[in-house]
Amino acid sequence: MRPLGNILITGGASGLGAATIEAVREAGGTPLVIDRAEPAADVDFVRADLADSTAAENAVRTLAERAGGLDGVFTAAGTDACGALDEVSTADWERVVRVNLLGTAAVVRAALPYLRESHGTVVTCASTLGVRVAGDASAYCASKFGVVGFTRALAMELAGRVGVTLLVPGGMHTAFFDDRAEQYKPPPDAKLNQPEHVAASVVFALSQPPGCEVRELVVCASEEGSWP
Repeated sequence: MRPLGNILITGGASGLGAATIEAVREAGGTPLVIDRAEPAADVDFVRADLADSTAAENAVRTLAERAGGLDGVFTAAGTDACGALDEVSTADWERVVRVNLLGTAAVVRAALPYLRESHGTVVTCASTLGVRVAGDASAYCASKFGVVGFTRALAMELAGRVGVTLLVPGGMHTAFFDDRAEQYKPPPDAKLNQPEHVAASVVFALSQPPGCEVRELVVCASEEGSWP
């Protein structure tokens, strides 16, 4: 397995991103974080809103230059706006797509010069709702279906130069659901995964030797209802 080196993580202040910080450290890597909120962990951090592609790209370059390059990227940041299409405001609906899809593309775009130099790896974060659908989740499904298509195209585009892995996680025990209306929260008996378990799969993908790639990973609780 290859050493991890400098790993850029979006959404590192909470949830899966925060769990990946710890997993990267345990594996000997150096996490670098972009988020709107400051992480609790002591890491090199730049505050940026991924809904702003220019800010996202500038944050990537700032961290990469300070660290002396990038060896991997994990785009964990994500958001949601539940509700029927005509009940979710245009601003909220489009923000989901900007953060989840356009923010992912902006971060990867800015990171590519560094990753080509290091022959590094990108791990994008889709969702089981990027390969199936749910009602009142049109923005999230649209954005995550977009991440799936973007990542598969990127893998073809970068073959042999930069590793590309698509992560398809199921639901996790994180704060992601906290701000939702009760009807959109998982029930108390929902079978969800622990974020640290999913983070371990991210490190596995990032640590593959040059020329060997994990193309796609579905990681979910064994009894979760969203898969298959």
